[in-house]
Amino acid sequence: MLRLVAVTAALLLQAFAARAQEARPGAQAGDVYEIRRESVSSETTNGESSASSSSRNMLMERVIAVHDSGVELEFDLPQDVSAEDRAPIWQFPVRVLRPPQGPLQLLNGPELEARVERWLTAAELTRAACGHWYFTWNAFQVECDPQSVVQALAKLELPGDLRDGAPYQEAGGRGPAVMRREPRAPDGTVFVVEMDIDPEAARRERAQADIVVAEIMTRESLSLEAALQARSAERLSGTIRITFETDAGGRARRRTKVTELAIEGPNGTRETQTVTETVERRLVPRPAGS
Repeated sequence: MLRLVAVTAALLLQAFAARAQEARPGAQAGDVYEIRRESVSSETTNGESSASSSSRNMLMERVIAVHDSGVELEFDLPQDVSAEDRAPIWQFPVRVLRPPQGPLQLLNGPELEARVERWLTAAELTRAACGHWYFTWNAFQVECDPQSVVQALAKLELPGDLRDGAPYQEAGGRGPAVMRREPRAPDGTVFVVEMDIDPEAARRERAQADIVVAEIMTRESLSLEAALQARSAERLSGTIRITFETDAGGRARRRTKVTELAIEGPNGTRETQTVTETVERRLVPRPAGS
């Protein structure tokens, strides 16, 4: 049971699985945000539905301090997570600095390192397991690097500068693409970016998934070169559409990314994969009188 609970953290970070950001304006010490992420995926083969899945996660972001070097933040699980479920999750709480420009910076690394050791001991794992993939009720990777937490949090960051006509680059897409403004939201503005999928990036992602499957199923390693070669005959195409919704102050509050990938196999089979991922950031009202 303990190991299964510990897996929750790995799955959470993979689901939340960095670009330089500008520090979010208007942050005040004591502000608390809910960050919700939802992902829905579906697959069809030769026009018939073959698979679907969904996941939902939430983190809390608390502003600790605001100073010249940036905004100091703490990310943690929601308060209603039980002590029993929280105990094996070494990744949270985590403190980071969001500088005026550049990536997030980890502030409590030694604390996370100590938690990793306790987590491995409780899960009856050694450092030799770090980085490897396993399967219990789901596939998960044993992650032992505190910097991986920062990398996962970076993927939850919403851009601080949304402008009509601005270039925007998204991992896995052929870009940069031009952002366009669509003022149709009643209490803010909508910005949309559309681009074609980079087929080689998609092929590499599929090959890396094959490497994971090989390790889980056979406990044998599959080289990236061999995995790419096995996928070389596939014809890949598709689109990425990203919609940003802002609040009345012009700050991004929601990002919805829809990725559609078409795979034509060498034997004529045609698969379509659609993934919709939504990240929403909501300010939690302060208690009256605070």
